[in-house]
Amino acid sequence: MKTSVLFGTLAFAGLAAAGASAATLDDVKARGKLNCGVNTGLAGFAEPDASGEWRGFDVAICRAVAAAILGDPSAVNFVSTTGKTRFTSLASGEIDVLARNTTWTFSRDADLKFDFVGVNYYDGQGFIVPKSLGVTSATELDGATVCIQTGTTTELNLADYFRVNDMSFEPVPIETEAEARTQFLAGACDAYTTDRSGLAAVRVAYPNPDDYVILPETISKEPLGPLVRHGDTEWGDIIRWTYYALVAAEEYGITKDNVEELAAAPGDNPEVNRILGTEGELGAMLGLDSDWAKNAIAVNGNYGEIFADNLGENTQIDLARGLNALYTEGGLQYAPPFR
Repeated sequence: MKTSVLFGTLAFAGLAAAGASAATLDDVKARGKLNCGVNTGLAGFAEPDASGEWRGFDVAICRAVAAAILGDPSAVNFVSTTGKTRFTSLASGEIDVLARNTTWTFSRDADLKFDFVGVNYYDGQGFIVPKSLGVTSATELDGATVCIQTGTTTELNLADYFRVNDMSFEPVPIETEAEARTQFLAGACDAYTTDRSGLAAVRVAYPNPDDYVILPETISKEPLGPLVRHGDTEWGDIIRWTYYALVAAEEYGITKDNVEELAAAPGDNPEVNRILGTEGELGAMLGLDSDWAKNAIAVNGNYGEIFADNLGENTQIDLARGLNALYTEGGLQYAPPFR
């Protein structure tokens, strides 16, 4: 009942905001800033560094969008959101786009009235436990206390998994990654569950990472991606195609180091020329300048570069591309044609 009331309330707010936000692009241009919703702090995805500068995979998406629209990747106001506050922030118009790692589900699309513009990270839910617990499989967690972020799909997935496996658990509700770290390290719960990428991110922040193990099971599908309000389709197109520009750039070998050169001296590949705005009128179709995609790519590079710099195997997060490799490399990342 509580879930239905929440969904209904947010759905109404989403509908109201959608009607009022049909000109989000105009609002962003007039404001001179993109209001981008991100995590409160998750290594590799979105967190401020020692100087207060936001960095991470999701942050890079926000900056690419700002560069595409405003020509300035620094023209972003980052708004921290939790699992409970993120949808209200988007529905109310406090943020223009939610780039926080958020799972695309039926109810969030159809009932909460949001549009997911694509899947920029394919993930799945897992568990982390102290090695001292002596557990090697999630099937051994019967009766365990489990730290779980409220307002997330992980709550429902956790209940489903234990029900299917005829096990019981005691939930320990938390709201932020920081709270989860504090509670888990203090022994308030036997296990912590979230997306596997999130587990890798929080593990590196522990004082002794080797004292903790991520269990092998993946118990759900978690397609993560940016989302916007229903009813603002032109705005959604801008976010969607900026993301696809980054994916296509990797496929066609456009990088942050060569993008300016390729734009200055168009070659024989018409797809590359259309992406970089030296051929065709794709920018105008979005209400943007012809070099919108070039500007987006120039900030932090293509999708592969963004992944490698923030999450890849040469970072402390140490994640393999897996399903997030290009389709040409056996993954699921795939951009529609730019034509």
